[in-house]
Amino acid sequence: MPVFVSSDAAATVFDWKAAISALRRAYGAPEEPSATPPRTIASGGDAWLRCLPAAPSGCRYFGAKLMGMATEAADPGVQYVIVLYDRQTSRIAGFVDGEKVTGYRTAATSAAALDRMAAVRPGKLAVLGSGLEAMMHTRAFAAVRDFDEIAIFSPTPDKREALAAQLTAELGVPCVAADAPEAAVHEAGVVLAAARSHGEKPILYGDWISPGAVTVSIGSTVPSQREIDVSVIAQSDVIVCDMVHEVVEETGDMIAAREAGHKVAGRCHSIGKLIAGDLDDRIARARFPLFKSVGGGLQDVVVAGMVLDRARTAGLATELPIAFSTKLV
Repeated sequence: MPVFVSSDAAATVFDWKAAISALRRAYGAPEEPSATPPRTIASGGDAWLRCLPAAPSGCRYFGAKLMGMATEAADPGVQYVIVLYDRQTSRIAGFVDGEKVTGYRTAATSAAALDRMAAVRPGKLAVLGSGLEAMMHTRAFAAVRDFDEIAIFSPTPDKREALAAQLTAELGVPCVAADAPEAAVHEAGVVLAAARSHGEKPILYGDWISPGAVTVSIGSTVPSQREIDVSVIAQSDVIVCDMVHEVVEETGDMIAAREAGHKVAGRCHSIGKLIAGDLDDRIARARFPLFKSVGGGLQDVVVAGMVLDRARTAGLATELPIAFSTKLV
């Protein structure tokens, strides 16, 4: 009988180290491009639907995340659901609310990459942004590295100060609210860009970043969005991507870099190669390594599968009084 895992249940059972470990195993398996196809988007009238499918080899579950919205509805909003099939039974195992899982999987993936890219003692973490993604990434990064200091900048003083206070209490690391993005980034060993300006102007510039620092950028996922300046991409000697084709061809930051005459494809490598150790020499020599993420179905399926198993064990997965017809082959 399939089960449902709510957003609250997912938050109760989620664990950063377990999620990062699960993603590390999934990305460490031999790459199969057909297992993680590009996202698809359907749109008609006022409605859109996005699908991120994945069938990662070596994982118990395969499935897809669906999200959609009708913009002219009486109360428009986006809902997310991750449908998981069980390889052991070839049946639908469950449905996981994807609202919180989406944030978890993005941050856990970035942390898995950071763990292979950053110095053992990176010193200072700079965080540009004060929203959910910034908070989750800071927690995830703290699960793989010990930081001496965390500097947070966002345009709204109250928000950056509130996040700094919250994370200081939560992580036991001094967190300060910076008055300017340059001040936050100054001498940081890890730089997180997790915000976009309202005018889609870059929030991070190359000359702010110290040589050897790892930059993580997650906020530009479609052609219309900008987060990091072309100068950041121009100086990046190694660019690791969670979905190489989508990062290179469909993100506003990379499109702007190509239009400025910078060749990016030859410097872009998959996170699978990073986790497998194939990029170790490149990373060791890199002066400005960059991880760029757009999100992918593998991340959703792997983290939702972990959440499903932990929710079952904790008694927090709700059995659904339904049965699907099965076509035997």
